[in-house]
Amino acid sequence: MTSSAGASPPIRVFHAPGYFADIGQHVMPMRKFALVREAIERSGLPARIEAPEPVGDEDLLRVHAPGYVQAIATGEPRALAESQKLPWSPALAAAVRLTNGGCVAAAFAALEDGIAGNLASGFHHAHEDHGEGFCTFNGLVVALERARAEGRIRRGLVVDLDLHYGNGTASLLASRPWAFGLSIYGSWYKDNRAHRDVEGERAPDAANRWSVPVPNGSGGAAYLEILARHLGPAIDRAAPDLILYQAGADPYREDPYSPLDLSHDDLRARDEVVFRAALERRIPIAWVLAGGYTPDVSKVVEVHLGTFREAVRAREAQARRG
Repeated sequence: MTSSAGASPPIRVFHAPGYFADIGQHVMPMRKFALVREAIERSGLPARIEAPEPVGDEDLLRVHAPGYVQAIATGEPRALAESQKLPWSPALAAAVRLTNGGCVAAAFAALEDGIAGNLASGFHHAHEDHGEGFCTFNGLVVALERARAEGRIRRGLVVDLDLHYGNGTASLLASRPWAFGLSIYGSWYKDNRAHRDVEGERAPDAANRWSVPVPNGSGGAAYLEILARHLGPAIDRAAPDLILYQAGADPYREDPYSPLDLSHDDLRARDEVVFRAALERRIPIAWVLAGGYTPDVSKVVEVHLGTFREAVRAREAQARRG
């Protein structure tokens, strides 16, 4: 479906009904993917919503261990199939392949158009041989590996602005010196558990992985100052052919997991900074949804719709610059 506003060409975003799997009463609001799609369609903003193809074994096995891929396909052993804290079902096994396919599709669309999005997470807690934190397969690294395997990129950068530290992505990038990660977070994540103490323990930096904790209670001005101080240098050091942006809704001040004091306006300002930094440097960028557990799901949808609005504005500003 295409909506239009002015003369702007539509931005491609990816979604399909199969993104949803019924996991019962759960803190992870699986229905939000469809709600964000509906909000975009109602907005009148220039969007072209497309259904991606699911990833196959070849894509997954570039990143994940064969035994883990098999466990997700079959549900056995059940402890491994549910290591991400979601109840396994055939529908979930199909959904995670499709949402990862959306990450790949958004990455390729960004390489063609400059900017694109996937209406599902990047699943940044997923490790090579197991899942964590509602993340089964790591769509961010799956997409980077596919793009590199097809010769579309040589180097990639993940900008992770979820509330939680992207521990799975960091673990996967340790063996991929061509890929870089910047995680700016207000909640430390380790051993499949979130921890609000970001000052007592944090991930060590490495040549291609940078960990930036945000102190508890930080508001918009402090958060945006931290982002501005680290984003440009990370892009310059990574020199990426593609940026994947994990645009978390969970830093929002009403999120039950968030120790930060960020409003909707603050999160839109965050998105504007990221999109502007990429497009001014002529680096393609694809964003994914992430996090967001506020009981009023409409407030989570508002964060994600705000990200799309800022993508549209950034692309329009780039067009004016020529």
